[in-house]
Amino acid sequence: MFQADTRYQNKAQSVVGIMEVIYHATVRSVRKTHANPLVGLLVNMFQTLVLVFVFYIMYSILGLRGSAIRGDFLIYIMSGIFLYMTHTKTMSAVVSSEGPASPMMQHAPMTTFIAITSAALGSLYIQVLSAIVVLFVYDVGFQPVVITDPIATFGMLLMAWFSGVAVGMVFLSLKPWFPQFVSVASMIYARANMIASGKMFVANTLPYTMLKMFDWNPLFHIIDQARGFAFVNYNPHYSNTTYPLVVAITLLMIGFMGENYTRKHASISWGARR
Repeated sequence: MFQADTRYQNKAQSVVGIMEVIYHATVRSVRKTHANPLVGLLVNMFQTLVLVFVFYIMYSILGLRGSAIRGDFLIYIMSGIFLYMTHTKTMSAVVSSEGPASPMMQHAPMTTFIAITSAALGSLYIQVLSAIVVLFVYDVGFQPVVITDPIATFGMLLMAWFSGVAVGMVFLSLKPWFPQFVSVASMIYARANMIASGKMFVANTLPYTMLKMFDWNPLFHIIDQARGFAFVNYNPHYSNTTYPLVVAITLLMIGFMGENYTRKHASISWGARR
């Protein structure tokens, strides 16, 4: 998985060579969804804006705006949508990355590690760029965007991305063995997080019985902590940053071990099972 190209004479050249291959593979991953990367970005922005619009209308119709954090209501909605989209899109990108039986693995510099890394970085690039453009348009066209601690808030977006990579790695290690199950399970996971991620409410307002239904989810903690960094009037009491980080690292290690075992038993016939 981490095998260096034999063309390079020392470790420094190997690292530079691997980074170069990752860069080109990431560009390929970004362009895979659409030949024109600008159109791919616009499509992702449109999906984000649709979710923001749907949740805004739902909150307005159901009269739930009073339960939101005191501050910019659209920033409250977008803070949840951005992290949810980053997590689920990254998970999907990692699951659909090139496996050990892919024809791309026949090229000497290419490895499954490079394929997974490029898929994850390509997804992060699209999501971060989409969030920046949407916030810029909102800031210029409507009202100024005020985020109390932008660096820490961005850190939570990176944690949402990292946890998405970890969950995707577990699904990816199972994919060659149970392709149909992984396809259905990853879709169910993404749909379930529409509610379970807690982007529609904040942990401080939930009763204990409902809180226990959501605090198992690392993304719930990440979104709640992000809102604590984004809004000066909100201090999360029932979430933390340690739990999602520990869960993500654990899942990532399990995913790497599973992928290593799967890669050693790779068969070209797996392509016919998908």
